[in-house]
Amino acid sequence: MTLRIHALFHTDYEDLSFIRQWASRQRHLMTISRSFDNDTLPNPDRFDWLIVMGGPMSVHDEEKHPWLIAEKRLIKQSMAAGKTVIGVCLGAQLVAHCLGSSVQPSGVKEIGWLPMRLTPAGQAHPLLQDLPKQDFNVLHFHGDGFDCPTGASIIASSDAWANQGFVYQTSLHKERGTWVLGWQCHFEVTKESLAKMVLNGNNAIQNGLKDYPNTVQSPAEILELGDKYIKANNARLSAMLNRIAAN
Repeated sequence: MTLRIHALFHTDYEDLSFIRQWASRQRHLMTISRSFDNDTLPNPDRFDWLIVMGGPMSVHDEEKHPWLIAEKRLIKQSMAAGKTVIGVCLGAQLVAHCLGSSVQPSGVKEIGWLPMRLTPAGQAHPLLQDLPKQDFNVLHFHGDGFDCPTGASIIASSDAWANQGFVYQTSLHKERGTWVLGWQCHFEVTKESLAKMVLNGNNAIQNGLKDYPNTVQSPAEILELGDKYIKANNARLSAMLNRIAAN
């Protein structure tokens, strides 16, 4: 089945990266809206999946970024329509927020290739059977965290913040075999997109190194470790997307 996948961008340097590669290989149709450029957002009947990407702003920054209002409306409409909705970093926070969950600064910055582990619920979840049962390193680039949305399951945690990912379904999602999935981390980064994130996020990295040296890595370390971890994380993302698409 050919899927119509729509993505919401919040910045020009956090893009689909490996997700676009996966969609191209599977011959799915990809469209995007650059919310930060005030692109007109589509109606939910124009796509099958909605992917909400990352960005440096907060879910609460509606006064500074008024386009967040329309984007939140679309996320809610998409979930109500039983669409598969996938959130990445800020995108996961936005989805959690739209489900009524609190999203606030976590009290720590996590920036770099840091360990994460599946919770028991995550280990048992059918979408995550290709992920390691023990700790594995993923790219973090966040300081805000979400509480578990009502009715959702937390699927991953780290030493710094317990809620690193969640899955959720309404009765309509269960009927259709679709999912709502949010990850704080970036499985999707490639070598090229990682370099852009590090360059554009350098101020956050430098400030984080001073305040949170145990959970923030230097630009050089992040790029060097990317060569070690990117391939495995792209493969994990591919397996998850394949499982979602197979339902």
